[in-house]
Amino acid sequence: MVNVLPQRHGMTFKTGTVVGATLISAPSSTQNSSGKCDPQTHQAKKGNNWHFGMKAHIGAYAESGLVQTVIRAAASVNDVTQGHALLHGREREVFTDAGYHGR
Repeated sequence: MVNVLPQRHGMTFKTGTVVGATLISAPSSTQNSSGKCDPQTHQAKKGNNWHFGMKAHIGAYAESGLVQTVIRAAASVNDVTQGHALLHGREREVFTDAGYHGR
């Protein structure tokens, strides 16, 4: 986990986590050595636009912005399914966008 290095230097971050996701675009013609597309690349609609690629789900410390967790997933994976895995468990507050509501 990313927070191991700061902990070695006596730094701890416990108050809050900001959770979000971003799409990582990939050309739709990208193929691996066997001639197939990566199984984790999918289409996803954001607003009125379609995107092809993957998604990075990110958890960051609210005060510093330091990233603590990154989860790579298919672009079609719903944000709410990744929410708990982005938390370190000692949060007092969690800040999310609408994609993570319901958990």
